[in-house]
Amino acid sequence: MSPVPTIEAPPLPVRTDRPARSRPRRGRLRHFGLFAAPGVSVYLCFVLAPIAVSFGYSLTNANPFNPPTRFTGPRNYVELMHDPEFWTALRVTAILTLIVTVVPNVAGLGIALLLDRRGKFYNALRSVFFTPVILSSVVVSIVWSRLLDAGGPVNEALRALGWHDPPGWLSDPAYALYAVASIISWQMLGFCVVVYLAGLQGIPQELIEAAELDQAGPVRRFRHVVWPLLAPALTVNTVVLLISAFKTYDYIKVITNGGPGAGTTATIAFDVLQTGFDANHVGYASAMAMVMLVIVAVATALALRILRAREVDL
Repeated sequence: MSPVPTIEAPPLPVRTDRPARSRPRRGRLRHFGLFAAPGVSVYLCFVLAPIAVSFGYSLTNANPFNPPTRFTGPRNYVELMHDPEFWTALRVTAILTLIVTVVPNVAGLGIALLLDRRGKFYNALRSVFFTPVILSSVVVSIVWSRLLDAGGPVNEALRALGWHDPPGWLSDPAYALYAVASIISWQMLGFCVVVYLAGLQGIPQELIEAAELDQAGPVRRFRHVVWPLLAPALTVNTVVLLISAFKTYDYIKVITNGGPGAGTTATIAFDVLQTGFDANHVGYASAMAMVMLVIVAVATALALRILRAREVDL
């Protein structure tokens, strides 16, 4: 028998069009750049550029009514570290931020647990609690200023209940800061309620039923099932409240104007605007703003790092 001839497979063609592979990739990058350009442009113009300009002013003695502007280096920052008014404003801001971060979080969680029901009545209550969030902070400040006035409805109600000499909530230095913090907490309460309600409604019902089958009571179900799964909602509320409280200005301006007394309720943001626009010390105010930016960024980064560490993936 003659041997079976072997058939050799033809060699695979060598591709010489390798550069064509990069064409789709370049196309994707071009399309991504076109879509990202508006957002990046807005971010550069309204976030990074103002920060850079403010940092530049902080290194000068800029004053529009006292030219010329000269470069002074870190002198504004050195003066700031020895300024007792700045440290007083930092202490006031820290107290205000602590109250506004804790109180709406705790009260919002409790109210959200009570409103986590079905029915038109509970839907109406959710709207009632969220209504203050959509109001202007100036409107809220004016209304509460009238309510907490020495002869306002709150003190009149306290007198009717037997408290013959109620305090001046906004005129007494011992109460003014806590009264302002309570007003801000009242307005932000609805936001926390809505976020916690969203978190509660996102918890799988199977986990609650499994805990009930294991004879876990309400407290144990909340501690071991509900609370861990509310970690993302806690992160959102804490970060939003932290940033909002630290940059508080409008409430202070309308309600107390930094008083009563010398800087009793003056926050860092209030001092920045007063120094920059009333006293026209733009360079010094820019240095205060840069320090405030660093403090807020560090506090927010630490809060995110701590809170995200305990988040649970559903």
